[in-house]
Amino acid sequence: MEASFDDKAKEALAALFEQFWIVRDADPERYQLVREREHVLKRYIEEKFGYRLIVHRHFAKLEKIPAEPEPWMGIPSFQEPLDYALFCCLMAYVESKAVEEKFLLSDVCEEIRTMYPGDVPVDWTNYSQRRALIRVLKAAEQIGLIRRMDGEIEAFAQHADEEALYEVPVLARYFMRTYPKDLLQYTSIDELLAEEWKASPQDYRRHRLYRKLFLSPAVHRTEGDEQDFYYLRNFRQRLREDIESHTPFRYELYKNVAMLTIPERQAPYTLFPDLKGTSDIILHFAAVVRERLASFPPDEYGRLWLTPAQFSEWLADTKHRYEAGWGKTHREASLAELAREVLAELKAWRMADADSETGMVVLYPLLGRLCGRYPDDFQAKEREP
Repeated sequence: MEASFDDKAKEALAALFEQFWIVRDADPERYQLVREREHVLKRYIEEKFGYRLIVHRHFAKLEKIPAEPEPWMGIPSFQEPLDYALFCCLMAYVESKAVEEKFLLSDVCEEIRTMYPGDVPVDWTNYSQRRALIRVLKAAEQIGLIRRMDGEIEAFAQHADEEALYEVPVLARYFMRTYPKDLLQYTSIDELLAEEWKASPQDYRRHRLYRKLFLSPAVHRTEGDEQDFYYLRNFRQRLREDIESHTPFRYELYKNVAMLTIPERQAPYTLFPDLKGTSDIILHFAAVVRERLASFPPDEYGRLWLTPAQFSEWLADTKHRYEAGWGKTHREASLAELAREVLAELKAWRMADADSETGMVVLYPLLGRLCGRYPDDFQAKEREP
């Protein structure tokens, strides 16, 4: 008898969303969990998200193609476009190797030098380019695309002639996703993403909104997606029942924003606020924003538009009132440094953005869902001489 979508299926679904893939040798318990609930998971995932769940004898992988790409969806350790270009070259090199075939770092360097598509060729005597390749090799090793057998890759940063030995694991064969036609035939990222909806165009909106709800901190109402919010409002009850019966999330819908929340912190989810000091600062900043709504009314989509100077001034007020409880690094940071860090974190969580045309800082409705203040006795102690 086929298992129902029970707590084990919920746990397996969470692991599939939070991990790039679940490798059998590294995580046998979770792999077995997915294996046991494979059929109910596949049915639910395909119906709601339009995703493909691959259960291989070595791994399980949910191909989480986003409805819209976001900055946090890249490889966290990569710092510049060169990293991604080198990563693609590395993958092309690995593709030419057999499983378990060994190769040397010097071979990779030579091949990348040959295939690199940039106008200026890579130069391994350049320290920053060697550091970029180190980041790429470490990321590939962490994901499981290459396996280091010998040598210390950090030594390559000091000497271009340092050597290391790698092996091609079986996972390297399943990293790249297959598309109906050659990738070079797509002319833009939008065209590539549009390929997702061709398989079942009648389910386009449901799949798109489920992907946005589960992969983004929030779905905001904007000028171009009124129909999305009509769907979210019209099917509110059905969405709530479905999401809350298959996951630990709660579905929240307001006039201008929809989101998934969770009542209590649970592993393995990535949640806000986290343990970083910027989370505290954002909660305090949200409290200051809330106090100023009377004099700065939001637009019809719930957004606040601030000049960079206004954003800095509001953040300065936040710092003045709340910094007593912040960590030393943030207390001693200059206002410009603090503004850069906080705005970057706000962008990552879809609470704000910088308008590319006007340069203004846009605060989104999700920020209005949050607020953080110190207990009354904390503030009283601060006033004591």
